[in-house]
Amino acid sequence: MICFKYIMNYSNFIVRILKKPKQSFLKNNILLTELNVQFPSLRNHNHLNTIDLLIWGNLGKDIIKYYQTNDYILVEGFISFHKEKFMSNQQIKVSVFKIYPLNKNNIQINRTL
Repeated sequence: MICFKYIMNYSNFIVRILKKPKQSFLKNNILLTELNVQFPSLRNHNHLNTIDLLIWGNLGKDIIKYYQTNDYILVEGFISFHKEKFMSNQQIKVSVFKIYPLNKNNIQINRTL
């Protein structure tokens, strides 16, 4: 039986930016931007509604330049988490490949569900 330690899936999300992005440089001057975001939902807000986005390179510079707290964005990327630690309250991380701006006035939540 093969057991994978990390789970990865390509996904799309609509999220709201919660905090100002944090930028850091890794080895070889690779820029990493970390962004904490939240899924739009009707339920009470808890840690399961939030994820951390990992944005590499120039896309991270664009986040700083064009977006701010409470903006909505559409994100494409790989979701990953450590399988053995997932049931504990470990934060889910998404490595982002593309980001699209959204107008929050165009987002509708179906309240009948």
